[in-house]
Amino acid sequence: MRLGAYDCQIKKETHGARDYKSTHISERHRHRLEVNNAYVDSLITNGMEVSGINKEFDLVEIIEIPKHPYFIACQYHPEFKSKPDKTHPLFFEFISASRKFKTGELSV
Repeated sequence: MRLGAYDCQIKKETHGARDYKSTHISERHRHRLEVNNAYVDSLITNGMEVSGINKEFDLVEIIEIPKHPYFIACQYHPEFKSKPDKTHPLFFEFISASRKFKTGELSV
């Protein structure tokens, strides 16, 4: 079981790097499940991008679909670092993308 903060290295030119405005983050975990590394190549071949990894344990932290206007998923709990007056970057950017989609600035 992974508990507590773990480092994540984010690829440049991805939603994750743009959202965080950084390529190195630390996020909090509380779970027993992981992405099975045996399937990573298949995920990438079929259009998924592994955009964030924990290098110490070679674990997938963030995945994205590059051809989608805004699809990003993470292995950690962003809600642990979100506050009413300081929204977590993933929540902020998701809401921003949703508003752009609604007004027609962003399309699928």
